Amino acid sequence: EQLATRGPEVFYHGANAEALVAVVRNSPRNPGMIRTGDLAAYHAEERPAVCGRYRIYRICGMGPPSSGATTVFAILKQLERFDMAALGPRNPVAWHLIADSMRLAYADRDAFIGDPDYVRVPVPGLTDARYLAARSALLSPGHALPSVAAGNPPGAVRRTQAPSGEVPATTHFVVVDNTGNVASYTSTIEGPFGSGLTTGGYFLNNELTDFSFVPERDGAPVANRVEGGKRPMSSMSPTIVYGPDGRVRLAVGAAGGPTIIAQVAKALIGVLDWHLSAQEAIALPQIMGWGDRVTIERGTWLEAMIPQLQAMGQQVVVVPAGYKANAIERVNGRWVGAADPRSEGTWLAQ
Repeated sequence: EQLATRGPEVFYHGANAEALVAVVRNSPRNPGMIRTGDLAAYHAEERPAVCGRYRIYRICGMGPPSSGATTVFAILKQLERFDMAALGPRNPVAWHLIADSMRLAYADRDAFIGDPDYVRVPVPGLTDARYLAARSALLSPGHALPSVAAGNPPGAVRRTQAPSGEVPATTHFVVVDNTGNVASYTSTIEGPFGSGLTTGGYFLNNELTDFSFVPERDGAPVANRVEGGKRPMSSMSPTIVYGPDGRVRLAVGAAGGPTIIAQVAKALIGVLDWHLSAQEAIALPQIMGWGDRVTIERGTWLEAMIPQLQAMGQQVVVVPAGYKANAIERVNGRWVGAADPRSEGTWLAQ
């Protein structure tokens, strides 16, 4: 009620701020160092979307400190020279190429993405067509990459990779109103119920785990290292796709920590390359290439492709489902929703 009547300032100042600080500083398990001045200094940042062309489509998403748009776009753009439509979703080569493209894109993500107020993030370089063509040239239809490393995108400052503690949680939804305005919205307090601390009826986040706790490696700084006042890198990937006519064709996003990027990329390939409905694309088995291994979803027909993927050199690990994507697409002049059958999500029209 206070937020509704007095606006967001009441959250960051006064009694609410003092109560929040007291809860964090007096946490019995892991007391924090937050001060009321930290809350008073906080403000929302409006940043430009990151957009690029994939085949005949314009794809836009969330820029740094989210790693979503740059990484999703890199996965797609590195696959653009391959005839993914001809390969189709039942061809092991298609999934092998997707996995290795993910491995390359995640390597760049881990090396270069951070809060742009603290590090120079080479967004134009990471989305540059010539750079991504050079990365794509590393992909082979018959052989997996033996190892992956970050590239050298234009404008990059030497940095090194280090893992974060990001966990698979988050919430996503897509909305279209009766005038055609589209919102693809991802929100998170990191883990389920965040830090587990509550004040005033809401849970406090544990977003600190989105940072890397390794400040430098091999003499080079880590872009996503912990610093005061800094926003952590995330995997949030709210995405809007425009068709060649300039109208919204598809809006999609997902929950699930670092798997979000892989979920969204797979859904986009399913719709844009394999001409599936958004519902069919989201329901496809999930694959994710990150580092030197490839994970595939347990209990799906992708498991039958494990021998072929291993023969190409992929190190395959089977993991349980934990995916939650959803979307809205425009089909024959009307909006149609899609919800992940693995989760409790749904869609409705009013």
